[in-house]
Amino acid sequence: MKQQVFNIQSEQEFIQVTLHIFKHQFKHNKTYRSFCDLLNIYYTDVKNIEQIPFLPIQFFKSKEIISSLDTIQETFTSSGTTGSSTSKHFITDLSWYENSYSKAFDFFYGDIQQYVVLALLPNYLERTGSSLVYMVDDLIKKSEQPESGFYLNNLDELAKKLIELDKKGQKVLLIGVSFALLDLVEKQQFQLKNTIIMETGGMKGKRKELIRNELHDLLKTGFGVSEIHSEYGMTELLSQAYSKGNGVFNCPNWMRVLTRDTEDALTILPKAKAGGINIIDLANYNSCSFIATQDLGKVYPDTSFEIIGRFDNSDIRGCNLMVL
Repeated sequence: MKQQVFNIQSEQEFIQVTLHIFKHQFKHNKTYRSFCDLLNIYYTDVKNIEQIPFLPIQFFKSKEIISSLDTIQETFTSSGTTGSSTSKHFITDLSWYENSYSKAFDFFYGDIQQYVVLALLPNYLERTGSSLVYMVDDLIKKSEQPESGFYLNNLDELAKKLIELDKKGQKVLLIGVSFALLDLVEKQQFQLKNTIIMETGGMKGKRKELIRNELHDLLKTGFGVSEIHSEYGMTELLSQAYSKGNGVFNCPNWMRVLTRDTEDALTILPKAKAGGINIIDLANYNSCSFIATQDLGKVYPDTSFEIIGRFDNSDIRGCNLMVL
């Protein structure tokens, strides 16, 4: 199945593999099966993608979301604020994750060995269980560049390294959490020509939240670049979408975003209508590939999408099916 997922080339193949995985998870994932039973949906009722039930993402905080009997190799956890419960994503086969991020990076950015990868992810490095740190650490190793590496609070050292590499004409990927990238440009202004700046979102309680345009304008000015790239991922997913500017994301071929009605969680909206973000991530073969997130967004006719906000702290409106 892994080979089929990562070799999807057409819409027809995507639909075929998606319906097969839905049937597999309906039969083998107890929590997901209970959720479908509550909705009175049996797998034979589902004839197209729009009819698939999407599991509210909060279930990853309270249930074991797993579709495999294999031993758990790794548990990825969300950061969570003090006192709040965290999501847990139980991984029985890390090769699904490694295939997903390696192939997606190669598709969107080319050979990782062309880049020096610099990572500014302080809050992620300071805890265990971060899927982002796992991915970036592996990309650093795969780059095979001795200058690739993580930076915690040593911003002066990072600034010096960025200027030195960029001046040499070396392609660089700087991936960082928003507040740390802002800290860096407040310390030092840059005029970078060969560097991709990629933000992974979130102020993580360190700064006032900014709307995307404000954040990107500050970073574009500070780094002297024309576009800020973004990575869209989360603990509960094994795939990422990427934006090369303007906050418009594209998915790899095994991932798809749909929007749902904010008042009726079971209704999928037509393209270009704003709603709650539902994600199909076929790399989640051994957990759940059909997730209703707490993000709000819009999907465009070419399947690209934009995040325009989040639901408030109350549970997702229009879905009172949280208790199994």
